[in-house]
Amino acid sequence: MKKFLQVALGVVTGIGGFLEVGSIATAAEAGASFKYALLWAIALGTICLIFLVEMTGRLAAISKHAVADAVRERLGFPFAVIPRTAEIIVNIMVIGAEIGGVCLALKFMTGIEVRVWAIPVTLLIWLTIWAGTLDFIEDATSILGLASIAFVVAAVKMHPDVHAALRGLVPSSPHQDAAHYWYIAVGILGATISPYMFHFYGSGAIEDKWGEDSLGANRITAVLGMSFGAVMSMAVLVCAALVLAPRSIEVARYEQAALVLIPALGRWGLPLFAATLGVCCFGAAMEVSLATAYMTAQTLGWNWGENKKPDKEARFAMTYVIMLLLGGTLLLTGIDPLKLTMLAMALTAVILPLIVLPFVLLLNDQTYVHEHTNGPIGNTVVIVTLVLASIVAIVTIPLEIMGGG
Repeated sequence: MKKFLQVALGVVTGIGGFLEVGSIATAAEAGASFKYALLWAIALGTICLIFLVEMTGRLAAISKHAVADAVRERLGFPFAVIPRTAEIIVNIMVIGAEIGGVCLALKFMTGIEVRVWAIPVTLLIWLTIWAGTLDFIEDATSILGLASIAFVVAAVKMHPDVHAALRGLVPSSPHQDAAHYWYIAVGILGATISPYMFHFYGSGAIEDKWGEDSLGANRITAVLGMSFGAVMSMAVLVCAALVLAPRSIEVARYEQAALVLIPALGRWGLPLFAATLGVCCFGAAMEVSLATAYMTAQTLGWNWGENKKPDKEARFAMTYVIMLLLGGTLLLTGIDPLKLTMLAMALTAVILPLIVLPFVLLLNDQTYVHEHTNGPIGNTVVIVTLVLASIVAIVTIPLEIMGGG
């Protein structure tokens, strides 16, 4: 049962943390604008993510430290507070985007505008976290998130060009609109390698009392959970490439992305898209809120725990309440959820080295992981991917903004 629960944590991280508003938006825009050409970005991000998630679980199982806790202890509070502050700022935007995804799903089903749903959805997410336990959040989200398989079914039914898709797994330069191409690539990497996933996964592992005997299951969890999410994200891109690209429909609004399932699934296409978007974004909003509370409490030395009653961990609970309020308030300003999503994903890519490079130090420190230190392959994959993502992000974001993107 313990191993099953551990795998469940990985699956919910793969569903609620991988296929959510960011990955749906970036994959749909990539497929609509460049067909299969950006499949490589999902694959590259997934490989890096598998290594990082495995490192997160290994650190928690051996040292009993979550990432934020270990960074504060090893590098000191002055260093720890800088990446955590950057994460909080980006996470507010991400939470706003995830709440917006749930509201859009409800709009697709009811026709009622996003702003009307913002407060009720925010309150429902808060109530679920407040009254629920970590096991409940994991199990409910992972089971309901299986609706995302609809993208795979639709992609297979439309018979994609397999050879063209395989060519898309090889990085290439675009023949036109290079700034937009690289901006989407950066957004995909930011959506795939989401820092909040490490805080949620590692803190959940500690709450579930992982030990050294959990390392094998941790590796399986990292590979299966993240690969599951990657397949779903690639399926979204393929559907967009088959449905939107031939019709020259660019994803300027989520309503356009919602069309991708209709040709293959008919009248069930829109309801299934709405269900997948709503469920995955609801799960991701809970994960981001909890992850922010975890990392804040660990950085400041507070007590923390989702499995404890909120009145016993008042500062921890108040943190996710504040994050939800700030994220929900963004939608009340009338900001476009799609633009908010794309900007949040791009900024995530910019701050990734600041967040993740300490992994290389911690996972090579025998004080924390004893004989279970990183190998050269893991260190190389993480460093190279993050440095490349950041360079491209820093160069591309100004170009895309100046170009009106």
